[in-house]
Parts: sequence; C-alpha cells; structure tokens
Amino acid sequence: MNSNQHEPDWKADPEAIQALAPKGRIRAAINYGNPVLAKRLPEGQAGGVSADLARGLAQRVGLEVEFVSFDTAGKVADTAQDDVWDIAFLAIDPKRAETISYTAPYVLIEGTYMVREDSPIKTIEDVDQEGVTVAVGKGAAYDLFLSRTLKNAEIVRYPLSEDAIERFDADGISTVAGVRQPLNTHAGQFPGYRVLEGRFTVIEQAMGCPKGRDKAAALVRRYLEFAKASGMVADGLQRSGEGDATVAPAAQV
Repeated sequence: MNSNQHEPDWKADPEAIQALAPKGRIRAAINYGNPVLAKRLPEGQAGGVSADLARGLAQRVGLEVEFVSFDTAGKVADTAQDDVWDIAFLAIDPKRAETISYTAPYVLIEGTYMVREDSPIKTIEDVDQEGVTVAVGKGAAYDLFLSRTLKNAEIVRYPLSEDAIERFDADGISTVAGVRQPLNTHAGQFPGYRVLEGRFTVIEQAMGCPKGRDKAAALVRRYLEFAKASGMVADGLQRSGEGDATVAPAAQV
C-alpha cells in the first residue's frame, strides 16, 4: 500500500456507519461465480480482492464483517432490497442500478467469447449472425449486456457461468461468452478451444449498497477511491493471482 496516501477518518460520521450496517455488522455479498474477484480459500474463508475490500472497510469503521455467499451476480442483484446484505461487489448495469447504489468501478474486466478450435467464428463481429448460439451464465453482466446488444444470435442461458463454459460444446452451442480470465483458463486446460481476441464489452466491477442508503453509499464511494489510490485493490488482485486484471482509474467523489 502507498504509505503516502492520506487516510480519512472513517469513523467521523456515525450516521453513515449506521446506514451502512444497520444490524451492527457489515454483511458483504460475495459472488463466487467470478473467480477474478472472489475465491473460496482452502480453509473455507472468503478470498480475493472483494473479500479484502470488505475486510478493509469493516476494520476501518470498527465493525465485524459477515460474508453472504452467492454463486451468481444475478442472485446478488435480485436480493438487493431483501435486507440480506449491506455491501456487494458486482458489475455496473443500468437494470441493477434500479435497486443498487454503485460506486465508480474498481476493476475493469474484458467480456469475450470462446469457441471450438475448428469454429468458423474468427472475430467478435462474427458472433452476431443468424444461426449462431451464445452460451451465458444467467444474469451475469455479460448476459445483461448481450441481451441488449445482440440482434441476430440466440442467447442460451445456463444456471452458472461455469456451467456455460463446461457444457456449451457438448450441448452444440456455437460459442460461450464470459470473463476473459476463466475462458483462458479453460482453453489452457482443455485442448481444442480458443478465446477470441478483442472484447465485446469492458465489464466495470464496482461496490454497491442497497438503494436508499445514501449516507452509506457516499461512505463506500470514498472508501473505494482510497482503496484504488492507496494500492489496496492492486495488492488484492496480485495476492489472489489475478494481477493481469486492470485497476479502474480514479473517479471524483
């Protein structure tokens, strides 16, 4: 961490802390469906940059953190107004923003496609054609994006992103959409697949609070900008083996 980065007094606004954690602890939603941001450690604890950020915030405001596990970002978003979590880590999307107050992004992740080695699909632009089918994890950020942007290709949804990656070929689907890193991992482990160059979108990963907690949202926005500037985000990505992910630029708060 950059020791020259001035650290604010996070306990200076008790009302913001109360809005952030009305139950007296920070309930942090962790989506294990995105391995770039969250991982289950061997001892069963939450790992990855998302868990690091949650622990860092809880420590600074003097509260404990409780992790609430999810296997998809869509399920996190669906429970935003159900009083089951106080902070979450998921991609910015206009539909989700109806119930979630977002920070600026902290990590930028590429969305791209993987195909069979012998596929006629060579470029990102080749995908949106009649007769092409695209496997996605239901409710993932790229599912929401492609649902708005693909005009000709047909989307086939799987319960989990991992299901889409593992099953698309056997199910006769033309291609699978997803985050570049897990697609690269799969293609590296199983011969016969290739990940397309380029991207169909940049997925902006952010922190969020349930909509309606304005003071909490402002506190989380300030914290996240500090985390980016001080090196916390970059350090967390590096420790979890995701150092090739891009830390988002600073934003005004």
